[in-house]
Amino acid sequence: MLTKTGLMALGAASLALAACAPQVPSAVAAVSDKVYTVSPDTMKVKAGIVTGEVSEMKVTERVEAGTGRVTAPAKLTGKLSLKNTSPDQTVRLVEAKIRYIDMQGKPIVLEDNRTAPSVQVGGTSYGAPPRLDPGQESSHNVDVDFPAAALKAKNLREVSLELSYIPSQFKEETLHFKVSIGGQ
Repeated sequence: MLTKTGLMALGAASLALAACAPQVPSAVAAVSDKVYTVSPDTMKVKAGIVTGEVSEMKVTERVEAGTGRVTAPAKLTGKLSLKNTSPDQTVRLVEAKIRYIDMQGKPIVLEDNRTAPSVQVGGTSYGAPPRLDPGQESSHNVDVDFPAAALKAKNLREVSLELSYIPSQFKEETLHFKVSIGGQ
């Protein structure tokens, strides 16, 4: 009898706990990526002895279906390829900043809670060297915040890439010295 009463109490407790558990919403709003094309999506760039290409550019934001509410703010993504074209200078890559310029030539600022857009080029990218010797190339992923104001029609004139690097002379010389083995 004691066992029967214990089982009934256990069953009642589990029913009470199930009734108190939070209910799972029956309909979860679908979220999809809204992709904005960037034209042209590939640009060749040159900064002194460093040439490069920004390719596969697009802007993506996550939007809730039905309501159009933005769930994740816009990001500019792409690929930055850099090449040292100097025959005799090594380049130490420092940083690459991205600026968004409006139709009046003024910078478009990001919203308060967003990070200033920069591309990791100083050797912190996986597999990317911190320096480029003459003729050497490197590739970097671009994944930076994009201002919501720039998504409005005819508001963005250009995207500016500010590349900082330190050039230094690259010399390769051969040293010759005389030796003798075992007193010969």
